[in-house]
Amino acid sequence: MKNYFGSIFTAFLIGFTANAQGLLNKGETVFTHQDTLRGSITKERAWWDLKYYHLDVKVNPKEKFISGSNTVRYSVLKNYSILKNNSKMQIDLQEPMQISKVTQDGKELKFERDGNAFFIQLTAEQKIGDTKEIVVYFEGKPKEAVRAPWDGGFSWKKDKNGKDFIATSCQGLGASVWWPNKDHMYDEVENMLISVNVPGDLTDVSNGRLQSVKKEKDGTKTFNWYVSNPINNYGVNINIGDYVNFSEVYKGEKGDLDCNYYVLRDNLTLAKEQFKDAPKMLKAFENWFGPYPWYEDSYKLVEVPYLGMEHQSSVTYGNQYKNGYLGRDLSGTGWGLKFDFIIIHESGHEWFANNITYKDIADMWVHESFTNYSESLFIEYYYGKDAAAEYIIGCRKNIQNDTPIIGHYDVNNEGSGDMYPKGASMLHMIRQVINDDAKWKSILRGMNKTFYHQTVTGKQIQDYINEQSGINFNRVFAQYLTTTQIPVFEYMFKNGTFGYHWTNCVAKFDMPVRVKINGVETWLKPTTEWQSEKTTNEDRKVEVDKDFYVTTSNIIE
Repeated sequence: MKNYFGSIFTAFLIGFTANAQGLLNKGETVFTHQDTLRGSITKERAWWDLKYYHLDVKVNPKEKFISGSNTVRYSVLKNYSILKNNSKMQIDLQEPMQISKVTQDGKELKFERDGNAFFIQLTAEQKIGDTKEIVVYFEGKPKEAVRAPWDGGFSWKKDKNGKDFIATSCQGLGASVWWPNKDHMYDEVENMLISVNVPGDLTDVSNGRLQSVKKEKDGTKTFNWYVSNPINNYGVNINIGDYVNFSEVYKGEKGDLDCNYYVLRDNLTLAKEQFKDAPKMLKAFENWFGPYPWYEDSYKLVEVPYLGMEHQSSVTYGNQYKNGYLGRDLSGTGWGLKFDFIIIHESGHEWFANNITYKDIADMWVHESFTNYSESLFIEYYYGKDAAAEYIIGCRKNIQNDTPIIGHYDVNNEGSGDMYPKGASMLHMIRQVINDDAKWKSILRGMNKTFYHQTVTGKQIQDYINEQSGINFNRVFAQYLTTTQIPVFEYMFKNGTFGYHWTNCVAKFDMPVRVKINGVETWLKPTTEWQSEKTTNEDRKVEVDKDFYVTTSNIIE
């Protein structure tokens, strides 16, 4: 989850833009060497494939200090002989955090720092097919979140009883803001162990399933969580507080799904009521998208001191136990108050963000457009198709049309926040053009099966929709993802003919559109070239269906 929409969310939009890491210079975006190191698949990343992490971290709330190690297991994809003086591995960790030592096979390795990237000089031969490990030791006071989750890092807060209430959030900014890792989305670790040491009166909740809790001699406790499925770096989290737990078992498409809820002690009664939206969400989204992707790792909702985030199998929640978005309806239609926005939206990311994950943040629309659209599908499942359409159309008031939705590739640059409401409207229109609800549902479910636990490019998603629908939507994607223009359906009546075409659009834009002519519904197939048909009525009334995010213009001569 990143920022949302409309004038009441202006501050959020500013935060979203700030995460792009670009510098504005006379209207142009200038990227730095650090942006390239963070956002590209460097040669020091390309030669090895992630297999396993053991993230072992001690959290000291009093000092806002963390320390520990990350064991990185990897396989060798390419020959990397030490004789070529290029046997280097890139591990990322952001200032002011420090790497104190790196070892392999018990031997300490040399490393160099280039901003937020560390280049580790390996001394052992790296043979293709070998599986190897390094251990990275780290420590420091991680960046404190200013306005989580948009400007993320560590949130060091207190609950109303004065106990520590701590959480991490780092999408866009990067998981390397607090722990050392291969911080690029293209390569997900296959499984990992997360060990978090906390003061003895607190509980840590992280991803996956709790394996054990160890009481240490110093009075602290170490919580060991195991993630058995692939996970992206920003999806890894720690949440520390005076938590109580309640649970249920959801009877889902793949059998029993363990659902665990961790909330502050004083909020247990509120949570037991508000979190009833969780099984409702699972029922609706398994219908639309297929089985919940992480049965092995369970489903969790975890209260945190910020709004919320889609941490895999550990979805975080801070919506103040209110329906809507902090009690507001983003659509202005009333439908947005029928559900808890954070539970529905952030859990929707378990399919689009965690199951299907972008390789490059420039394609963040793959996460946010589909998940924003999922809100309307939740409404449709429980309240009907018309209600869902009203919600989508209502949310258009939040579209800014400021910059393109797709960002710049290879520099860790995300596009406009319009990826939320505008992206959802684009998908809603594509569904209209396909005009077959069963096929549309099969596309959404098929996508989650075809790209199950995978990282993808935006083009792969576009190609899949084209292939499965039998319709070429390339120009629709280009229009709504790469420009800020709203297509205009321009028409005129002249000399006994009705003429129409698309304008204010990409070259050869050809989206079919549903219209009413004198109250009679019909489909037209306009292009950027004028088309005409004979008419005997010079005073025809033309209305474009509201399901289409376009404008109209009647040329009167």
